[in-house]
Amino acid sequence: MFNFKSLRWFVYATMALGLMVAPAFAQPFETKAGQAILVDAGTGTLLFAKDADKLIPPASLAKLMTMEVVFHAIKTGEITLETTFKVSENAWRTGGAPSGTSTMFAELNSSIRVDDLIHGVIIQSANDGCIVLAEGMEGSEAKFAERMTKRARELGLETSVFKNSNGLPAEGQLVTVRELAKLAEHLWREYPEFYAIYSQRDFTWNGIFQRNRNPLLAMDIGADGLKTGFTDASGYAIVGSVQRDGRRLFAAMSGMATDKERGEEARKLLEWGLKAFDRKEVFADGETVGEAKVFGGEKAALTLQARQPIGVMLPKEGRDRVTARIVYQGPVVAPVEAGQRVGALKVWVGDAVVQETPLFAAEAVGLGSLPSRALGAIEELAVGWMR
Repeated sequence: MFNFKSLRWFVYATMALGLMVAPAFAQPFETKAGQAILVDAGTGTLLFAKDADKLIPPASLAKLMTMEVVFHAIKTGEITLETTFKVSENAWRTGGAPSGTSTMFAELNSSIRVDDLIHGVIIQSANDGCIVLAEGMEGSEAKFAERMTKRARELGLETSVFKNSNGLPAEGQLVTVRELAKLAEHLWREYPEFYAIYSQRDFTWNGIFQRNRNPLLAMDIGADGLKTGFTDASGYAIVGSVQRDGRRLFAAMSGMATDKERGEEARKLLEWGLKAFDRKEVFADGETVGEAKVFGGEKAALTLQARQPIGVMLPKEGRDRVTARIVYQGPVVAPVEAGQRVGALKVWVGDAVVQETPLFAAEAVGLGSLPSRALGAIEELAVGWMR
């Protein structure tokens, strides 16, 4: 039976012997979603993935990126919650009452506070609210969309491209569920004061009462966000989160056939994630994880540490399929500074990497003497080709 000690043993054994990763196995969960991903926020463990890197139209899920740009602008002092933006005719016609789409019914030529626009976008999925924010901050939707994509790259979202602020169909506007889940977790970590709005069940503005469209909020499963979406091209989609029993999970799913199926599939995936895994602590804070070989240094190896405790969510079934190893480009060339990133500890379940923790040099390693460096060079020429 797999346990805590065996995982630590796998780290050292695979690092030293280069053991092969275990073969793939069928994930013990099935979903009707075309694309899906489930991540444990506490450990960064990937719990489930299905076609998670396929590019799909985001629909209203694009509004998560819109809100990130707005939240970041508030955090950096570019705008405040009391800043007001005017409702243009474009915003009114394209996203307001005449559009027949999700709206907060902003009146033409009125001025609206950023605070109200944020609530309208998050709770009412207001397309007009998105356009008002985009035009107010950048002068046009096109420029704001460029800013969204640029900001996405800064956050490590490498493939998502945005063409407007509200997710209405646009050529070339594409995302992945993997990157949507990463964005959702970022919103939770960086903007807790705004993230709480995603759990608000309803919002009354300008005398109009509207309910939050997220079906998870009414299911009593600990859900507190985030967003739903729909396009003819990719079907019904959702990004959701739950916090329960000391854990937080983020799910992103797309390709469901109906809004009812969307809610049911999201609930089943999140509840499975809460029940099918146990947390195991692998390395304590500051504990040595392993070593990396050094070339041309005063020492032949350096110790590696993470910058936080390392825990992993392990499946209750199939633990014999778990392996772990330290991965780095080596040998590491001296000199090496303390705190320099060297590699990562990777954990596999089957052939899927479910967790990756950066590892850093726990000590500095200076250049070795000229004779020792020459000897190291000879050794590298002799055996380096075998790596």
